[in-house]
Amino acid sequence: MGEWAGVAIALASSSLGGTAAAITRYLVGGADPILLAILRWGIGFLCLLPCALLLGVRWPQRSDWPAVALLGICFFGVFFILYNIAVSYTTAARASLALATLPLHTMVVGAILGVERLTARKITGVGIAVLGVAAALAAGLAQSPPEAWRGELIMTGAVFCMAFYNVLSRPLMQRSSPLGFLTVGMGAGAAVLVLAGIVKGSFAALGQFTTAQWIAGIYLGIGGGALAFILWVMALARATPTRVANTMTVNPIAATLLAALLIGEPITPNLLIGLVAVFAGIWIATGETKPA
Repeated sequence: MGEWAGVAIALASSSLGGTAAAITRYLVGGADPILLAILRWGIGFLCLLPCALLLGVRWPQRSDWPAVALLGICFFGVFFILYNIAVSYTTAARASLALATLPLHTMVVGAILGVERLTARKITGVGIAVLGVAAALAAGLAQSPPEAWRGELIMTGAVFCMAFYNVLSRPLMQRSSPLGFLTVGMGAGAAVLVLAGIVKGSFAALGQFTTAQWIAGIYLGIGGGALAFILWVMALARATPTRVANTMTVNPIAATLLAALLIGEPITPNLLIGLVAVFAGIWIATGETKPA
């Protein structure tokens, strides 16, 4: 039940992440990648910190703070700057499909670090999901933006940051608490982003924001930032990294639907076929039974 609860929580988190991809695509014309990351994680941190203090969470041990902060900077800083750059080149749906290769990256990183044992069923499930993603991206290349391949390549490379975060975060969370771990890491990432934004002058774009853009930016921080990653670390505390990561393959569904509503991105047949393969992969990889 713990594993299945973790998978269910991760599915909710991945759905929120998909809506954040559509919101990012909506805002990308009026803000640079650093400002978008600041909105998501700066607001997210401001939501998390009071909750963590009121709940009296168990903070990471002093010896773990450098590792927690470094993971936070790598993930909430570096990964999401690359994520926002990728979304500027391609559609929200295609970027999310590229992000759905996360299970493969997590499985490989977990195996390299000796954290998770691979099984034939896990490999088969993740393989089907990733092949579905690859087929969907290749089939729809003609209808995509001219430089979409750049965005998908950047996204695929950036996913390694999240894979290492998934695999390395679990022991650190177990020595503290999911919310305490998340607050410290997100705070470190947000601090670095704010400094980078000040140096680059990214905050100037806020003066041109419309009411709709402000609403979208606040949702990006609360829904796509704080709530999505509270659920994500809760899932990592209950299920294996590969099973949690495999739920990322539902991310394109939410991204596709909301992007179609907000900015009129098309829902193409190849995306739907890819999503069928993705769901099949999730079912296979998470349905492994334990021996009696």
